[in-house]
Amino acid sequence: MDATIRNNIKPGTLVNIVLKKDQRSGILTEGIVKDILTNAPVHYHGIKVRLEDGQVGRVKEIIPQ
Repeated sequence: MDATIRNNIKPGTLVNIVLKKDQRSGILTEGIVKDILTNAPVHYHGIKVRLEDGQVGRVKEIIPQ
């Protein structure tokens, strides 16, 4: 699924995000979506989300369950 389309991401979705501090290195952080922070239907760099553990970043991969 495309991580740049807001409709593909729902609370409870397992995703890999890139945190602001990891943007240069590209290190991904896995977690479950709590809140969707991007209002636009599509965002070129990925939809910004808050994970259940409170970390905020842009979705790079949606992990199928």
